[in-house]
Amino acid sequence: MIELQKKIRIGVYICHCGLNIGGVVNIDHLIEFVKTLPFVSVARQYKFFCSEVGQNMIAADIEDNLVNRVVVAACSPRMHEPTFRQVLISAGLNPYYFVQANIREHATWVHMYDPNGATRIAKDHLRMQIGKAAELKALYPQKVKVLPSSLVIGAGISGINSAIELATQGYQVYLVERDLTIGGHMAQLDKTFPTMDCSACILTPKMVEISRNPKVKILSYSEVEKIDGYVGNFQVTIRQKAHYVDQEKCTGCGACVQYCPVSVGNEFDLGMTSRKAIYIPFPQAVPAKYTIDIKHCINCGICARSDVCEPDAIKIDDEDKIIEINVGTIIVTTGYDVINPRYLHNYGYGKYENVIDGLQMERLLNSTGPTLGKPVRPSDSKAPHSIAWIQCVGSRDNRAGRHSYCSRVCCLYAIKQARQYKEKHPEADIYIFYIDIRAFGKGYEEFYESAARDYRIKFIRGRVSELAEDPDDKSIIIRGEDTLLGQLLEIQVDMVVLSVGLECRHDAEQLSALLTIQCSADGFFLEAHPKLRPVDSLTEGIFIGGAAQGPKDIPDAVAQAKAAAASAASLMAQKEIEVEPYFSFVQNGLCSGCRSCIEQCPFGAITFNTSINKAEINSIKCKGCGTCVSTCPSNAIIQNHFSKPQLMAIIKAVLGEV
Repeated sequence: MIELQKKIRIGVYICHCGLNIGGVVNIDHLIEFVKTLPFVSVARQYKFFCSEVGQNMIAADIEDNLVNRVVVAACSPRMHEPTFRQVLISAGLNPYYFVQANIREHATWVHMYDPNGATRIAKDHLRMQIGKAAELKALYPQKVKVLPSSLVIGAGISGINSAIELATQGYQVYLVERDLTIGGHMAQLDKTFPTMDCSACILTPKMVEISRNPKVKILSYSEVEKIDGYVGNFQVTIRQKAHYVDQEKCTGCGACVQYCPVSVGNEFDLGMTSRKAIYIPFPQAVPAKYTIDIKHCINCGICARSDVCEPDAIKIDDEDKIIEINVGTIIVTTGYDVINPRYLHNYGYGKYENVIDGLQMERLLNSTGPTLGKPVRPSDSKAPHSIAWIQCVGSRDNRAGRHSYCSRVCCLYAIKQARQYKEKHPEADIYIFYIDIRAFGKGYEEFYESAARDYRIKFIRGRVSELAEDPDDKSIIIRGEDTLLGQLLEIQVDMVVLSVGLECRHDAEQLSALLTIQCSADGFFLEAHPKLRPVDSLTEGIFIGGAAQGPKDIPDAVAQAKAAAASAASLMAQKEIEVEPYFSFVQNGLCSGCRSCIEQCPFGAITFNTSINKAEINSIKCKGCGTCVSTCPSNAIIQNHFSKPQLMAIIKAVLGEV
């Protein structure tokens, strides 16, 4: 053991990271400090070790046999760990002889005004990682074959674009949508900002295109129930819900609708119109096949008569179907939910008839909507002479139950809707109450300026405190403050539109557990890295696209969906990939067969071998989280790269025992 330790030569490379590190801590002091630590043979500093020059310095030391372990003290390993590992590979050293000490996020950034304290903490991090480096073992990635097929969950504009991109490259795509039709929220919109293009004119051709693509299998009215396997070979179980109409026989003629005696609220129009118990959501729906809403069907049998349904497509004994598929990659494009303003009691939504939300206004403005594109007041079905839009409803609000983030689209869709109404009613008084107008995209600022200049829309800076209703004419009284003038104000308008923001899907947490991917604090799915890996999840082979990752407008959602498809295609094109060897494994001689680890594993990677009464870990499914290691009462499980000797070395180092 002594001889082995003598062979350990650790190179420590402290990066200035510009002024992020070098402008706070005493780098010279750190260099002299690490030279006193065991096994350190080389200690160097440089402005940017991630640069080509910096990487070459490390490689040269390895090639000259000066070091056989590398510690880089710099930024987060999420940023540059792959970069430095590649340096080790190029120099002929096993890449898992590398560790990174994060002295930027964990020292200088949080102690920027305390250089001595930051230097002291940086020394602790260096001690810990040097201690671990001495205990590192060579590891070797596992190779996994990748199936040339992909599952896309969610068929809004993002999912459609991801599927088309993959299908164009020759990959088989399964497009799963929980609703009856593909298209998502974009199908409900009238026009898109800032170009004022017809939303349906953009979306509908894409819907038709994907329905005709032989490489895309659309599974509408379906939900993913179970996902097993791992990158390259996911086994997916999908439940396709019963339509009670034979989808092969149905021609979409609509004769059945004329005879159905049941009327219920139409979800597509947010309950502002009615539909029959047998229906398609909207005329351009894809697939354009009818479904019976079995919850509201009275089983009168009229639609099943031969003189009503000539193809004999009614199948009242229909049952859910279970579909099992194998895919190499998964793309999550499940989109968003609109914030429900009912819990924001000061706005009176659900209490005052003439207070509606932005999506309802979108349907009223739509030429195929409840009022054929001519918005009216819900209370009297008359065109309002004055309308106010209230911004940041549910967003940019730190109060309990609300969201502190900006939803990004609300400012522009309010301006778009206000402009549309002003075009139809030039004499109308239009107000927009805002905190800040955030017009960040291409052409957005010009669109905003035009609304004030050319359409005479009145912008009032200030948060509205409350809304009240005039009992005589059902008009809405707005009370708030004009923060530019520093004055309290009260304005009475015929109708108010709440510019509600976007939030994560209500079932995002359940889906994240199913996919073994993570959610950020705001509930949206978490990307592996916000800058370098914005469409990757932390689970290999699963990618995130569109508003599933966070609020975004249509151009950004489409761009990210295409990026997710490109990442999935790049992975599948390799046909075989390497998986990080961070898995845990069971020492059979120590395993007592208690099975404690099985229920604790968040990735479903552990099974029980009844023939030997021992737990077994699937090394590909295992993500190296270490939960099983801490759970095992027999100390029978070892985790690669985070073994007990390595962790003890870190603990001893930080306690000053080294």
